[in-house]
Amino acid sequence: MIGNDGTVATSADPAADRAASLVDVDRWFRASLYLGAAQLYLRDNALLREPLRPEHIKPRLLGHWGTQPGLALVAAQVNRQIRSRGAKILLVVGPGHGAPAILANTFLDGSLGEVDPRYARDGDGLAHLVRDFSWPRGLASHLTPKVPGMMHEGGELGYALVHAFGAVFDVPDRVAVCIVGDGEAETGPLSAAWQSPKFLHPAESGAVLPVLHLNGYKLGGPTLYARMSDDELRAHFSGLGWRVTVVTIDDEASAHDRLAQAFDHAMDEIAAIQARARAGEDALPVWPLIALRSLKGWTGPDRVEGVQIEGTEHAHQIPLEHPVDDPVQLTALEAWLRSYRPDDLFDPAGAPKPETIALAPRNGTRIADEYLRTFPVRPLTLPALDTHAVDVPTPGATQREPMRVLGAWMRDAVAPNAANANLRFFCPDEFASNRMDAVYAATPRAWMLPRVATDTNLAPHGRVIEILSETCCEGWLEAYVLTGRHGLFVSYEAFVRIAASMASLHGKWLKMAHDVAWRPDVPSLNYVLSSHVWRQDQDGYSHQGPGFIGTLLDAKRTTARIYHACDANVLLVCAERALESRNKINVIIAGKHPAAQWLTLAQAREQVAHGAQRWVWASDDGKPDVVLAAAGDVPTIETLAATMLLREHVPGIRVAVVNVVDLLVLDHAAPGALSEAAFSALFPAGVPVIMAYHGYPSVVHELLHGRLDPDRFHVHGYHEEGTTTTPFDMTVLNEMSRFHLASDAIRRLGREDNAATALLRFCDERLQAHVAYIWEHGVDLPEVRDWTWGR
Repeated sequence: MIGNDGTVATSADPAADRAASLVDVDRWFRASLYLGAAQLYLRDNALLREPLRPEHIKPRLLGHWGTQPGLALVAAQVNRQIRSRGAKILLVVGPGHGAPAILANTFLDGSLGEVDPRYARDGDGLAHLVRDFSWPRGLASHLTPKVPGMMHEGGELGYALVHAFGAVFDVPDRVAVCIVGDGEAETGPLSAAWQSPKFLHPAESGAVLPVLHLNGYKLGGPTLYARMSDDELRAHFSGLGWRVTVVTIDDEASAHDRLAQAFDHAMDEIAAIQARARAGEDALPVWPLIALRSLKGWTGPDRVEGVQIEGTEHAHQIPLEHPVDDPVQLTALEAWLRSYRPDDLFDPAGAPKPETIALAPRNGTRIADEYLRTFPVRPLTLPALDTHAVDVPTPGATQREPMRVLGAWMRDAVAPNAANANLRFFCPDEFASNRMDAVYAATPRAWMLPRVATDTNLAPHGRVIEILSETCCEGWLEAYVLTGRHGLFVSYEAFVRIAASMASLHGKWLKMAHDVAWRPDVPSLNYVLSSHVWRQDQDGYSHQGPGFIGTLLDAKRTTARIYHACDANVLLVCAERALESRNKINVIIAGKHPAAQWLTLAQAREQVAHGAQRWVWASDDGKPDVVLAAAGDVPTIETLAATMLLREHVPGIRVAVVNVVDLLVLDHAAPGALSEAAFSALFPAGVPVIMAYHGYPSVVHELLHGRLDPDRFHVHGYHEEGTTTTPFDMTVLNEMSRFHLASDAIRRLGREDNAATALLRFCDERLQAHVAYIWEHGVDLPEVRDWTWGR
């Protein structure tokens, strides 16, 4: 049972519980395996009520068998723990393509039929389940958002364990049982994830029980962990802070009892750790880990036409590949399916017999219920922006570090949300570097390891988690928001790309979840990226990489938003909007160095609401001759400086200045996009547009496809040029400097008068002077360093 303090209770009589439940466990296990195997092969005759014939077989055999027996073993034990202890357990399934075993589990406990009546727990529902797996527009071979109780897709190899930990942060009564495949365990992200307990305090959070499933093989060969001896496994994981129990499954008679004892002992250990922590102990505990050894494809075909299948890589996918054309394989398939004795498990109408589903947890306590029913979004209280906004009496008159302003605002967000325990920050060792260290005044960094006198801002209860692993930060935050809480991932812009594939998969999850009616809204996944491409004064070329933007643009347009904050007030408004949003991936890119501030808070709110605006105070009246547009903080400065050059050197030229914050408003098909009328008002027909963009120019050109006359847009951005150099030299090397923008405007206008020619010559001269000056003095020209806006 769950104690009043949220601790997982120990079982009163584990031996008696095991003896009484193992018969139920075995029935559940056999039913799961029958349904799992049937899903791979059968389109009709789902319960073999007549002899198996070729026409009963699916025309395309898709899916995987090898991992299913281990998943079914663990799922049955999880149900047993829920029934015997009343434990709140979330199941996180790492092995890819293991969906049939878990679909069978959700069918048997009734949760799948609740969310989709086609799969009701009866004969018709069973027939639909078997037929629809890997059927066009049916059920996928991964665990998608269509499967109740799941928040992790099995195809995301390497991320299961960080997702499990992210789900239990700040939920004291939750245990996440995480099945880690031995192939998956070879990935870098999974290797880093074993360090997660160093950041989890058992007094305020739940627990993760990993089950490392050692079935010996991945797709094409043996796995490293499965070939390690038991002693080597124990030594390896002991060094990482885990206590390993190895369970070897080599016969059916003892399989369930061995695994049940391991689960009972592990759950008792978790209960004891939590009790000590909640009594005041702050020491880093040694958490239990189960290493489950079983044969790949256990209980399936042993040998087929002289080839060993069970216990080899040949069991990974479809063990019998040609049952339609090969009578021997057809006979072997029928024998395999009948070995689970389906007539003993399902009644004449096709529904599971009562004794088959005796292990099913009561409604409200099932694995799916823990995710579906008890993860409401915890409300987030955000401080008013007014008290943190930068005073901007006139555009450009104030200098601030935008990221410091954001840090102070987020500092004041910690206390109002402490009672709900619903706000965390994740960062790969860059929190202070990105000027967010004001948050430390409200909460330190989480740290369960020993501390020394020189340490600062470390404590077991900290709400900032820093680890030099982008994938850990990403995975923790993904699960944290998918389970109803809120957070920020703060990173250097270039290095967040390490987690780009995870962000892409999260976007796919959100897209699919949007199409599933019963899936609840969830808080958005929010990135704040600083130390960006245009300010790499010491780090150089390796730290210049705005490519994460392109990754997000590959997502469904309903999912991603990309914000380029031109100053501190815009950054505050973007952050507020992102934290209050739902079902999105929000990327905010902002500067951390002192820079001119352009907009008041009211103006910033209006700008973010529209996504892009004409800056009237910087523009000439009437229809412009040329539009100078910008997206990003440095592009904004260069655009305004280019505007001044044009006015000073070419009297009478009419310039409109447009600033873009929400990049996707340029895409005519994106939600919230500028209407054609609004777009034309900003970028009048026939008028050339010179745009300075923060990232790769191709990003903007892609977004403009479908707009009126996109060829008149001439985008300057990052061209993979630069090294350790001055800030302005980065813009020069990539031809996004004020001199390049002004010169391009003149050329696009076709101006050949004396004033225009003089400006082109002036720009060329100043670029040459710039190169000579930085080479001699090591800093930018005074006219660049000291530039201020003025009309």
